[in-house]
Amino acid sequence: MLRIHFTDVDLARTRLAPAPDPMFEIAASLHRLQFRGGRWAYAGWYRTTRQRLREAGLERALRSVLLPLYPRAAYFPDFLTPADAVNGLDAGLESILATPPQRVVEEMTILDRTVGAPAWAGQLAGREARQEFAGILRAYFEAVVAPHAEQVQARIEAERAVRSRGLLDGGVEGMLAGLRPMLRWSPPVLEVAYPRQAEDRDLYLNGRGLTLVPSYFNWGEPVAFADPGLPPVVWYSLLHEPEARSVTAGAPDQSLTNLLGRARAVALRAASAGATTGEIARAAGVSASAASRHATALRDAGLITTVRHGPAVLHTLTPTGASLLRAATRRAEDDVTGTAV
Repeated sequence: MLRIHFTDVDLARTRLAPAPDPMFEIAASLHRLQFRGGRWAYAGWYRTTRQRLREAGLERALRSVLLPLYPRAAYFPDFLTPADAVNGLDAGLESILATPPQRVVEEMTILDRTVGAPAWAGQLAGREARQEFAGILRAYFEAVVAPHAEQVQARIEAERAVRSRGLLDGGVEGMLAGLRPMLRWSPPVLEVAYPRQAEDRDLYLNGRGLTLVPSYFNWGEPVAFADPGLPPVVWYSLLHEPEARSVTAGAPDQSLTNLLGRARAVALRAASAGATTGEIARAAGVSASAASRHATALRDAGLITTVRHGPAVLHTLTPTGASLLRAATRRAEDDVTGTAV
């Protein structure tokens, strides 16, 4: 158990990351390759990952470099997931390259003491070796994480919409209270369900605030830096549902035809701001069961994504749904002004 202690200042400085953290998604995806738990939630990713790694010529680097440095264990080096990686892959790689050599050595020593480090790990203290390592990370990201970027972004945006509702209803404490079951808010402490093999510990924020980073590839157990002196960050897992069934030939056209109906058009527009099934029902003037069927059709067409928010579910647009809605809006505007599309 990790217990994170807040003050009023910490609550004011707590934030939810605006985008996926590419460096942590690299780490978490490598953990998925080492662990069978939750495979149903990443079935499509598993089907393509091994082939993509072969095509990119990364199988040897995976076995000899990446997996040894990112063990699914109580510890892997903090410098591999820098806090500012939420600003993008380039920012994360630059932070790895800028890590002081002494810190690299210290963290590799902890890795070796905890689960064993590869014999060459100390070489990463050198700039040249780290540049080569950064190249491997970039290649891995582009091969097996980037192809799923739209799906990851859609799920992160849905999670942000859910947390924003908690924030609006109850402030930061309301947002924290909605993070169950993996994180439990017991004011003024956020209790984090940590890996079983990790020791219980306390983290005092001391006015620094906390950054919460939802992760697509993380499964089950939130992760924080081992070093309490680093910027406080907690990466936590999204609540996954089984992947939607694949669309058969001709189905996309039928799904889009369904959208010409008034109720589903209203549902799509409502989802642009995040809407529960009840809110869709009220907006469209239909029953809750009918609204649920319309949401299912939109989700099967890849236009919305759905996440659970307490006893309710929240529907938000996928990138495809957002593009479709923008195109429809532009067409409507052009029709009003008499502009040809």
